[in-house]
Amino acid sequence: MAGRNDARRCVLQMLYLVDQNPDADIHWIRSSMETELGEDDVFGFGWSLFTGIREQQDELNGRISAAASNWRVDRMAPTDRNVLRLGLFEMEHVGTPAAVVLNECIELAREFGTENSPSFVNGILDKLAPAQNDETSPGNQSVVG
Repeated sequence: MAGRNDARRCVLQMLYLVDQNPDADIHWIRSSMETELGEDDVFGFGWSLFTGIREQQDELNGRISAAASNWRVDRMAPTDRNVLRLGLFEMEHVGTPAAVVLNECIELAREFGTENSPSFVNGILDKLAPAQNDETSPGNQSVVG
């Protein structure tokens, strides 16, 4: 049974595909995601993430760039920049709690990125995460071990 973490993994893979091949067939991407995720609510969650990130990509890139001192988005590893886009979009437009998004994105960075990806993603998303309150603010949590 597919869940939201499977949807995020699938979305990341499709974002990476489009990042590397901007002319990728959107109908094939949708069909692949439907096949992979199966269930309507999980597919719907994944598809809304994918399409939302693609629609908001320039805005997301600007926010990420501003938070990533000395890093241009186009110079980041493709996996890292897409995990960051995914995390920022989900926090701001889906309303998933920042701590959940940080944990999920760090795991994606660990699975698909380089040795340094988890700490890089954690640092940038932590700067971008909205403060929820003093006790649950991502800045007050140790997410990367």
